[in-house]
Amino acid sequence: MPTSQASRVHARFEMPAPLRADVRLLGELLGTVLKEYGGQDLLDDVEKLRELTIAVHDDDHERADQAAAACEELVSSWDIERADNVARAFTCYFHLTNLAEEFQRVRALREYDTGEAPVRDSVAAAVAEVTAQYGEEEAVGLLSGLEFRPVLTAHPTEARRRAVSSTIRRISTLLAQRDDTRLGAGELAENERRLLEEIDVLWRTSQIRVTKPGPLDEVRTAMTVFDDTLFQVLPQVYRQLDDQIAGARAGTQPPRVPAFVRLGSWIGGDRDGNPFVTAAFTQKAMAIQADHVLRALERVCERLGRALTADAETTPPAAGVRRILADARATFPDLAEDVATRSPGEPHRQVLLLAARKLAATRQRDADFAYADAGVLLRELRTVQSSLDAAGAPRQAYGELQHLIWQVETFGFHLAELEVRQHSKVHARALAELRAGDELSPETEEVLAVFRVMAQIQQRFGADACRRYVVSFTQSVDDLAAVPELARYALDGRPLALDVVPLFETEDDLRASIGILDRALELEPIRNRLAETDRRFEVMLGYSDSAKDAGPLSATLALYEAQAALAAWAERNSIKLTLFHGRGGALGRGGGPANRAVLAQAPGSVSGRFKLTEQGEVIFARYGDPIIARRHIEQVAAATLLASTPAMEKRTANAAEKFAGLAATMDDAARATYHRLVRSDGFAEWFARVTPVEELGQLPIGSRPARRGLALSSLEDLRAIPWVFAWTQARVNLTGWYGVGAGLEAVGDLDALREAYAQWPLFAVTLDNVEMSLAKTDARIARGYLELGDRPDLAEQVLAEHARTTEWVLKVAGHDRLLENRRVLGRAVELRNPYVDALSYLQLRAFRALRTQKLSEGETERLRRLVLLTVNGVAAGLQNTG
Repeated sequence: MPTSQASRVHARFEMPAPLRADVRLLGELLGTVLKEYGGQDLLDDVEKLRELTIAVHDDDHERADQAAAACEELVSSWDIERADNVARAFTCYFHLTNLAEEFQRVRALREYDTGEAPVRDSVAAAVAEVTAQYGEEEAVGLLSGLEFRPVLTAHPTEARRRAVSSTIRRISTLLAQRDDTRLGAGELAENERRLLEEIDVLWRTSQIRVTKPGPLDEVRTAMTVFDDTLFQVLPQVYRQLDDQIAGARAGTQPPRVPAFVRLGSWIGGDRDGNPFVTAAFTQKAMAIQADHVLRALERVCERLGRALTADAETTPPAAGVRRILADARATFPDLAEDVATRSPGEPHRQVLLLAARKLAATRQRDADFAYADAGVLLRELRTVQSSLDAAGAPRQAYGELQHLIWQVETFGFHLAELEVRQHSKVHARALAELRAGDELSPETEEVLAVFRVMAQIQQRFGADACRRYVVSFTQSVDDLAAVPELARYALDGRPLALDVVPLFETEDDLRASIGILDRALELEPIRNRLAETDRRFEVMLGYSDSAKDAGPLSATLALYEAQAALAAWAERNSIKLTLFHGRGGALGRGGGPANRAVLAQAPGSVSGRFKLTEQGEVIFARYGDPIIARRHIEQVAAATLLASTPAMEKRTANAAEKFAGLAATMDDAARATYHRLVRSDGFAEWFARVTPVEELGQLPIGSRPARRGLALSSLEDLRAIPWVFAWTQARVNLTGWYGVGAGLEAVGDLDALREAYAQWPLFAVTLDNVEMSLAKTDARIARGYLELGDRPDLAEQVLAEHARTTEWVLKVAGHDRLLENRRVLGRAVELRNPYVDALSYLQLRAFRALRTQKLSEGETERLRRLVLLTVNGVAAGLQNTG
């Protein structure tokens, strides 16, 4: 699939030469695979459609219209088998293009890090900025309290199969090898042969899962990020920052950088609306996590132990090290003797090798030799560290050994804190049964079993392994009181560290949050827990349902107001508040650059702590590659530090106050426009006809059902994720921009809007995200979907608001074209859109037949398969789902 016609893109979007070479190579190899599989005719058909979709984006409207008509005619002329193969070809092409672009990002990040000064947006740069403004003491104080808590969540619309992801990783590795200038012609030829082999595998691998993944499949998928990236990357992040702070003394003194990242997970713990996540699955999920981290720590202890060959004469052991070895000889003489025999006169080495054996015993549940908890291992490692330092070997003390200490501090023996989530209505039903003394239903028995599993997990791995309990749709203080009451029923007084986390999701819930929390402080279990945790408390904010409820602009403003109110509530009550942001990957669910989002938070709402959900494809986009993962973590942590400074808080507060009237005007108009659409009679049925939301429910791409009820009769039945995903597939992207144009137009004062764009971080981030969402929208293709609903009134509302929003966003941003000031993103979107169009025309062809024709069961099944194939391709092309 050659890419020579990419020259159509404007000069400002010109592709870097290395990326152009990679995309050309991968496209040509895919073309070879297509010819080998389906002959020249298949490749010719793919090329015809590609050329036509490029022509659709011609600035000459007449030529564009002719090309669009030719696209529809071409895809309609193919039988289903040919349409399937063309859809697969474009999907494979996107997978290959994505990995090429990711590798180009890695190249750029490497070039960017010259070592001459802290990298922009890094934690070191943030520390330097804070030091310059407020002094070293303030900077070190902020750094000591820094917390970044990404929480991995399963994604009901993660479209890509794990088998496909594995093949893509192998291709990516081969592509990276080609950057080695030492390779000879023979090695390059062999590399190309292997690339062809792997691309052939990618082509022959089904893009659609045969069966839905279960919760444990989702756990294992997430573990690949830990194994391949996070375990190694996080100590590198800490080290790079510590080295820059320490300067010439780097690696020879105790670190000043704490292990500030703590990983969380909902995968295996989130049972809200997912009947497949049971207490047994939660227990198994933690077992899988523990196995991965214990194996990883065991390997590091073994590796460091083999390398730490300093003998007792040059590096005499301190009393603590001798004590550890003496205890081992007394308890396990054979093992201690074996280690001593293989490492004679090397006591520090012996302690680390014994630690590796103890970690193996911990993993194998050998109680006699296992560690009681991660704290015991940490004490041993620090004993070795202090001994090495005292013996005059600080480089051994604070080098690789410090990396291991950071890893234990970050991951413990549980890897990620497993958080439990359940809907408040489930608790209410369970409590009603328990209080009545009736025979308990299976649902209530399951609710109680969860608390017992949490207690078992805490007993083995400590309280930090599983102590947070998130209550979905918290709408009264009773919803919070229910959790400790249920725990008492389940455990009969046995201890359980329990942090109840309210989740405020709808706009009404956000407004009611302060009253609910005031009453929560009167609850004895919450008061006791505050006393135990130095008055730390967590509140979760739901971005998805608030946006579905009020529209993107009004939801953003409501969330900001809620954050400001919650920060003030925490200050009044001397509470150390952590706001947990339930953000999705798509812009309609709070997605977008996380570091810019942090800097736009309400004053006082960050305070050195940032926690958010990382979902599905976002996990692999942000954490799949070590260099990209390090950059993302650095950017978010740096933004968290800067957002906590008085200057940034003052700037944000002043801007919010200055533009409050403008915001209120936008809010009223945007909300009214959004509600006028989604509250129209018959809107839910129309939505189901004009988007593939029903077909998405048949796609085996996540363990959780896409909706709460059996039929889609109202938007309340539908989860926010497929609501976003369906609009994305229809190329409307309505959830990311609808109503914004009406809000901007209601203000009308372009100078005032441009001033807000320049001075108010929240408004700037919001408008930039809207611009990105509009750039991924295609009004021509969207019209084809919207017309299937037989509601021209609703279709025209959508298209008119799209035109109005585009016009006003461009005017306020001062742009002639969408994304014109974001060169890399603009290039990627403009290059991709025609190829996404190819899949959309194929999907629309199948979609029209399914909606408008009487079909046999076999025809229906084949057309649905084509829709599902194109769903994967469009998701890969647009690089977000829900």
